[in-house]
Amino acid sequence: MSTSEKAAGPVPGPATTAAATRNDGPDKADDRAPPAGGKQSKAARDLRAAPETADGRVVRAPRGARLRCKGWTQESALRMLMNNLDPDVAEDPGRLIVYGGTGKAARSWEAFDAIVRALEDLEDDETLIVQSGKPVGVFRTHPGAPRVLIANANLVGRWADWEHFHELERAGLTMYGQMTAGSWIYIGTQGILQGTYETFGAMAKA
Repeated sequence: MSTSEKAAGPVPGPATTAAATRNDGPDKADDRAPPAGGKQSKAARDLRAAPETADGRVVRAPRGARLRCKGWTQESALRMLMNNLDPDVAEDPGRLIVYGGTGKAARSWEAFDAIVRALEDLEDDETLIVQSGKPVGVFRTHPGAPRVLIANANLVGRWADWEHFHELERAGLTMYGQMTAGSWIYIGTQGILQGTYETFGAMAKA
């Protein structure tokens, strides 16, 4: 799966993820090989287009011990995603922007709804794949595997510039997740300061 920052993001590069990072593949039809028995899970079947959501909706993360998902790992991802878009947290929640003027939690409201549905129905031995703010697949894995894998704004080096990124963004094929918006782990200015400190610390040791 708390904002005052206005800084513009860098040129799209490696993604920060909620569980692990992998290279983006083509944005193609969502599917997975069915498990034994030949049936897909509901989470896999639900990775289909949902009706566009009306403007003006308010998103708030669930509280308390009651689960919307099938396990606490899935629930934690759902709550992080929703907390990122809470009006008390997000810079521009109506446009799915968490912070920095460009950092989005999901590619579109349609994609947000698809992510929520997938998380709610995700089994303890399945992994949801999210490519730049859109769910693109559910795979049978195992209980020790990450429940969610996210890759944001990954472009091949030769085309990793704003011109190509914005062309893909206008086509609805990517989004910019900043450092922690698209990975659903934004915790406010303190998180960015810590990330910046660690980055410079690593550079000093190099």
